[in-house]
Amino acid sequence: MATARARDTENAALSAYQQYVKQVMKERGFDEERLSQKFMLLLEEAGEFAQAARKKASLAQATDASVEDLEDAAADVFAILLDLCNHLEIDLEAAFITREHKNQSRTWE
Repeated sequence: MATARARDTENAALSAYQQYVKQVMKERGFDEERLSQKFMLLLEEAGEFAQAARKKASLAQATDASVEDLEDAAADVFAILLDLCNHLEIDLEAAFITREHKNQSRTWE
């Protein structure tokens, strides 16, 4: 099996990112984690993202969050969300498109 490389996803559709995450999780030995473990990791990473955002917005005591900190945390949340979707057999790209079609017909107040 070829090793997944991040550049394989340059200019890719969301489905390609989802496939990439599936491959790297297997390569890194995380494909056997339980669903509960994956959800806990998502919450942990979302918390790190929120903490970095608070620092960047000067809402926290320490205000040393960099753009790189925010980007890293956001990327971690994204990767774990894709991993969860893979585990639950959700095509996130299709789900997003379907949801947006529903949202377009809603009245927003």
